[in-house]
Amino acid sequence: MQAEPDEKSDDARTSLLFGFIPVVPLAFLGLGIYRAWIEIAFVGSFVDFPFGASARDLFDATMVVVSLVCAAFAKRIGPFFNKPGIYVPSGILLVASTVCVFAACMRPELAGLLAPIGALTGGVGIAFLILLWSELYGCLNPMRVASYYSLAIAAGAIVIYIYRGFAFPWLFVMTALLPLVSLLCARSGFDSLPKSERPSTVWVQLSVPWKAILLMATYAFAYGMLEMASYEGSFGPHSSPGTVVGALAVFFGVAARGKRFDFGLVYRVALPLTVAALLLLPSFNFMGGAASSFCVSAGYTMQSIIIMLIVANLCYRYGASAIWLFGIERGIRQIFMMLGRGVTDGAHALNLLGGNGEVFISIVSAIAVVAATMILMSEGELSSSWGVKMVRRSDGQNEPNEKAPEVSIAERKHELASRVAATARAYKLSAREEEVLLLLAQRKTVGIIERELFIANGTAKAHVRHIYQKLDIHTRQELFDMLGVETESPAEKS
Repeated sequence: MQAEPDEKSDDARTSLLFGFIPVVPLAFLGLGIYRAWIEIAFVGSFVDFPFGASARDLFDATMVVVSLVCAAFAKRIGPFFNKPGIYVPSGILLVASTVCVFAACMRPELAGLLAPIGALTGGVGIAFLILLWSELYGCLNPMRVASYYSLAIAAGAIVIYIYRGFAFPWLFVMTALLPLVSLLCARSGFDSLPKSERPSTVWVQLSVPWKAILLMATYAFAYGMLEMASYEGSFGPHSSPGTVVGALAVFFGVAARGKRFDFGLVYRVALPLTVAALLLLPSFNFMGGAASSFCVSAGYTMQSIIIMLIVANLCYRYGASAIWLFGIERGIRQIFMMLGRGVTDGAHALNLLGGNGEVFISIVSAIAVVAATMILMSEGELSSSWGVKMVRRSDGQNEPNEKAPEVSIAERKHELASRVAATARAYKLSAREEEVLLLLAQRKTVGIIERELFIANGTAKAHVRHIYQKLDIHTRQELFDMLGVETESPAEKS
């Protein structure tokens, strides 16, 4: 059967250090490198750029537009991973952006011209780079996403700490290299994946996962309101101590507990951290703004990891286009973050509820965080559908009667998901049992099911037993016969 080789190969790719710490391939830490570039070039946490927040707003707005345009045309332009026409322009644009923003420091009289050019080129280039990385992470199972993404966040912070020691000329040169290194890492990451696990050229159309988008937008709005006030001293969004501690807490939690790690613990910790930072710590003036900054950064980092897991898992489970799904997610996230910053500026200007608007900002942010957490808890599981429904499948770049070699495999997977959903409705299976049934039908072993659904050892066996009882079957082969699962083709075995 296909599942056993898959499980062995997956274990081989996630070897352990000291028996429990996942060894993360260096290439996958390249995601943190582009995060470091954003903070150095446009947040300016430790570089005194002469153009202020206007260039960053233009940079963010450009990234939003490009991300949403890519999402709208994902069927025609995707996937990105095998297109030199994405890597090369992205690298050129990001290097050009770096040159412009650093040249503005050397020639302040030209900052009014150089800053907008740098923001525009940087916004386009970083949108392409983010979507490339999104495609890569959308190919990974959830445990690998959790480990790799959380450690990449910490690695990006370390890069920023190292760069603080560079003299200005070296800082310029080394910053210009960051996007190129990130692109090379992304390319290496794709090359490390078996061909069967790389992004599909087949278009699987889903409805928009509105719950996941709403969750992300609400958190982004809350964080946008607090963003500028949450940096203590010269720290930025990707280098603050709270960011590092929050990311490492998730990484070592996954390492220690493995497939038994409870990801619900992440948002159950992040919620009180954020609320404490908004309401309790300021009320008691505990450690001034440092403690609030730490808690906000740690809480938002944990929530961003959860959102990454949710969206990447939708790509992984359903075969959805990462350009489409992450393009929507990134675009809307940035819009609501900018909206949150705007509300904060307005509250300060109008002195809402007194105290320079700080009370108003804390209350609204706390309400947004609690509302987002309620959305998250309403789904109950990271592997829930989050509002996704299969709409139809069409063959991306192929003609109606022309199919690429892998199209038949993807089509069978889509049809199987539909049959599983119908069976679950007919036999009144729970949402969790339907998820387990789909993985069983895909010939996954119990061990793989436990890992992919983040459930404890033995829980998957209990679900399988209940499914067999409800369907009145006794063997996996009877299950295959009921669902019309065909014998594996040579292409699937390879």
